[in-house]
Amino acid sequence: MDLDRLRVTVRGQVALFPEAAQHLAAQGEPLPSLEGLSVDIDEPLRVAVHDPVASFGTGLTTGDGAFDISGVPVKDIHTSLAASLEEPGLVPTSTIVFDTAFTGSRPRTDITGAHAWALPVSFQDALTQAVGPGAIGTHTQGLAQTLWDAGFILGRVVDAQGQPVAGARIQPEPGELADRLYYPSEDFTRAGQDGTGSHGLFVYVHSGLGAEAFRLTVHGTEAYPWRNAGAMPGRALVLTLHPGGRAP
Repeated sequence: MDLDRLRVTVRGQVALFPEAAQHLAAQGEPLPSLEGLSVDIDEPLRVAVHDPVASFGTGLTTGDGAFDISGVPVKDIHTSLAASLEEPGLVPTSTIVFDTAFTGSRPRTDITGAHAWALPVSFQDALTQAVGPGAIGTHTQGLAQTLWDAGFILGRVVDAQGQPVAGARIQPEPGELADRLYYPSEDFTRAGQDGTGSHGLFVYVHSGLGAEAFRLTVHGTEAYPWRNAGAMPGRALVLTLHPGGRAP
């Protein structure tokens, strides 16, 4: 198989991040429409450094949020592939749909069943208040007081059945990034640094400066592979950590 010539199709669904949908409902806010959203298939770290060829294909969602983007060339994929959203009312997000950490190589077949998570701005506001503008300001040396401005990762730890894992701690490499990790409470009114709640969520606060690449895993277990990750100002990376090489 000539990977330098191979083109694949990425099929999937845009959906509201589950806790974001619950938050909107609790606040009495309407759910945003997911029809007609522009979905970009790209490599997030290359987007972060403004690589002009970081995007591999673009398409629009149908009424139920489905997308089907063909002709994606795999020759220039280095670490990961994401489905990215950038629409009014939503935080710009990139959701990882393929990670070379599992295969050690670029995609060889079509990617199906991909999820691209949409984060309403109001949910980012809730996460910002949970982590605390003061803490964000400290991590960014005063450059930002919101997660959006700083750049962040919103991640979830799940088990082999896809269920959230409580009490998990994230281990970054390099290790000095650990103090940037926060674990929101179930009601998103606060965030600690001890471990995940029942929803399995964690937040990584970026420095607000340029782009950075690193790796993540779950501390204290070898079941979870190291994952490629990164952050840049003005964007969220959405990442699910699961055991083994295949998403449940």
